Amino acid sequence: MQYALIVRESSRDFARRADPTYRDGWIAYTQALIQAGIMAGGAGLTAPETGAVVRRKGEDHDVQDGPYPEGKEQLGGFYVIDVPDFDTALEWATRVPVSAEGSVEVRPRLQM
Repeated sequence: MQYALIVRESSRDFARRADPTYRDGWIAYTQALIQAGIMAGGAGLTAPETGAVVRRKGEDHDVQDGPYPEGKEQLGGFYVIDVPDFDTALEWATRVPVSAEGSVEVRPRLQM
């Protein structure tokens, strides 16, 4: 059975990504997962302000820059899609069958 380890970071943590000490810890952890034979995939994400949240508003959709999810929302999983640009990613996000209580966050993958 596979599990997603969804990492939530503070804004200070995102700023620390350029610090070799902080980054090296993540590299070591990733290498440990690989060496243990349990790494199935994953990706770092850019900071939240680079993304958007798409919300269903009746038959329409509302796009909110820099996601600010409501506390009642819980992350249910993620899809990784390969599309040419952010607008195309937003278009695909509007097709996810979430209820009016849910949302889809769209954020570019961190390029290393």
